[in-house]
Amino acid sequence: MMNISKYLLVTIILSLSLRAQTITAEIILDKIDANLVIDEAISSATMIIHARTGTRTIESKSWIKGKNKAFVEYLNPVRERGKKMLRLDDKIWNYIPEPTDRIITISGHLLKQSVMGSDLSYEDMTENDKMSEMYDAVISGEEVYNENECYVLELTAKTEDVTYYSRKVWVEKSTFLPRKEERFAKSGKLLKRTEIQEIFKIDNRWYPKRMTFKDVLSNGKGTEYIIDEIEFGVDIPDYMFTKAALRK
Repeated sequence: MMNISKYLLVTIILSLSLRAQTITAEIILDKIDANLVIDEAISSATMIIHARTGTRTIESKSWIKGKNKAFVEYLNPVRERGKKMLRLDDKIWNYIPEPTDRIITISGHLLKQSVMGSDLSYEDMTENDKMSEMYDAVISGEEVYNENECYVLELTAKTEDVTYYSRKVWVEKSTFLPRKEERFAKSGKLLKRTEIQEIFKIDNRWYPKRMTFKDVLSNGKGTEYIIDEIEFGVDIPDYMFTKAALRK
């Protein structure tokens, strides 16, 4: 009887342990959010646009505060230097210093337009929302992608105002980063592909170092987006997120 009781106890413990280790789509989304969602950060980035007519490189610096505030200043090349972009909630303002010294308001469907002729839209460029709040998810399988073992997730938007109605995401098991994504319209039409090609670890989180974006509706060869530097947890003054800061 003693041996049987011990056997039952071990079986129960193992069963509970396995159950505790069972991963769900919701847990995966939470872990993605823990990696990617930013409270406050300052970053420097290089965007390489492989357009049909040639390749362009643009350097920028960004300030991000929560999901509703973003400020971007373009540093190079010379013809783009001084241009700035501000996002507050669902509106974006672009500042063009020369020759017009004007501020252009972008909102509504215009947020889906390309930034600087790249494969990133204004929404892509400034997105900082939790995927767990935007999407319902199911695990549809497991695959090896570029030698990385991944969970494959199928995401469906919870509300109508989400940029992409559905997504298919290959999430690396060891880091919980979305190594590959396919983003779709409500009709089911594929709109964009993204891929994280290089990652790094900073402040106990995994973060993309080099990404590629491909707008499948355009004729270009895709856009590389490279994080040169990023600092999390910085205290950014509120004046950075004002229209007055665009002309400073």
